[in-house]
Amino acid sequence: SEAEFLSDYGIRALSRFHKKSPYFLMLDGMEYRVEYEPAESKSGMFGGDSNWRGPIWFPVNYLIIESLQKFDYYYGDNFKVEFPTGSEQMLNLWDVSQELEKRLSNIFLTDEEGNRAVFGNVEKFQTDEHWRDYLLFYEYFHGDNGGGLGASHQTGWTGLVGKLLQQIGEYSKTATDTDFETTVRFRYT
Repeated sequence: SEAEFLSDYGIRALSRFHKKSPYFLMLDGMEYRVEYEPAESKSGMFGGDSNWRGPIWFPVNYLIIESLQKFDYYYGDNFKVEFPTGSEQMLNLWDVSQELEKRLSNIFLTDEEGNRAVFGNVEKFQTDEHWRDYLLFYEYFHGDNGGGLGASHQTGWTGLVGKLLQQIGEYSKTATDTDFETTVRFRYT
């Protein structure tokens, strides 16, 4: 559901539902809360920053995509799920994995105005010709707008975007059907 885990930029680590309805537990006179926070955590509950409370993490998303593809291989094209929830659009698991790959890729690709979600509202990165095409591979990403967060040199896992772009290009049913696939083919080949 786009109201919960599904973002325009991947799968969130915690449901957006908890933004308005945080989970809380009273224990020994102390209140412990789990709230949706789309960016940096305000809680030190888990020994410092607890950044798993809403942001998008590439390794987790990648494992979800790989699992969907393996389940698609097992169940085949006839097994379909509604994606996104409430859309009445039924997709097989392979197509769901491709949609998730596109959402993750949108973190790095330029939008209609030429901006990249990864750069958030950092004007220099968005517009300066010396910066705008040099991507940073952040540790994790804002759960609502895809902006890069944490360390900006996490090529070990965020570099997985290269694999996703390759897979989108190789396995799309028609490589020139959509603007997205055309953008990927021309921008990254």
